[in-house]
Amino acid sequence: MFAIIETGGKQYQVSEGRYVDIELLNNEADSKVVFENIVMLVNGKKSKIGQPYVKNASVEGVIVKNDKTKKVLVYKQRAKKGYRRKQGHRQNFTRVMINKIRTAAKKSETVENTTEE
Repeated sequence: MFAIIETGGKQYQVSEGRYVDIELLNNEADSKVVFENIVMLVNGKKSKIGQPYVKNASVEGVIVKNDKTKKVLVYKQRAKKGYRRKQGHRQNFTRVMINKIRTAAKKSETVENTTEE
């Protein structure tokens, strides 16, 4: 079983027990995170496709670390003009370990109505 989630303007395929590198989240390491925007759940014949999102579904995970990717060099040059620019870039990301894919979200706690006598 796997799910396709949407976060940071991108879509990611996630499975239980695996980690995924996503756009940077403003949470600390070892904190829980819940993704509510589930685009698709795949479980054999019980697959669900959202329009745009699957209702009553969520993906739970734990943030492993916030880090940067390897450096990418950007080099610009104009021929015969003496123009050269070299620049490096490291993109921030968050690594999330996926713990649970829930097909039905937790039911909200019912509030008991009390009558005054």
